[in-house]
Amino acid sequence: MSVSTETKSPFREYPRWQETLRDHSSVLIRPISRFDRDAERAFIENLPLDAPRFKIFGQLGRPSEETIEQLTDIDYVHEMAFVAIVKEDAHERIVGVSRYRTDHLVLTCECSVTVDIAWQDKGLGTRLMKHLIEMAQAMGIQRMFAFSQVENLQMRDLASFLGFRTKVDEEHPDRVVYELDLAVAV
Repeated sequence: MSVSTETKSPFREYPRWQETLRDHSSVLIRPISRFDRDAERAFIENLPLDAPRFKIFGQLGRPSEETIEQLTDIDYVHEMAFVAIVKEDAHERIVGVSRYRTDHLVLTCECSVTVDIAWQDKGLGTRLMKHLIEMAQAMGIQRMFAFSQVENLQMRDLASFLGFRTKVDEEHPDRVVYELDLAVAV
């Protein structure tokens, strides 16, 4: 089964949302593009050392050009990513990213969300994930899941708030699996 971007992708309309957060700051949330390479690199490099990026990239320091290309040049059917943007000195800075990648049948997807430490506790992760969930539902994806370390309380709280079910990963007891049935998600 293959999925055509022409017939199935609601991305063709380039969704954008101007969001006001709990502290009254404002961000623009929009799909990531290949033109965000430098901003994505800066975002990743500015994350604290214990951020999920090190689990994702399996490396410390600067992400490779190949990694940045994979994160920014996506097909919007099997992969989706939204960035939260703020303007600083006439430049756009990424302060949060949510993304998913589907299985080959586009029925399930693994998701993640990362927010710059200075932008945490403002509701940004929730906004990014809600848009990601809505997009997954529009694409006909049936189930969304995420992995997190047991001690990641922010992820636990976010997942619970969004309606994800939680279970301990049988293969890795220090890791939690969050699952959301998109047919019933609000």
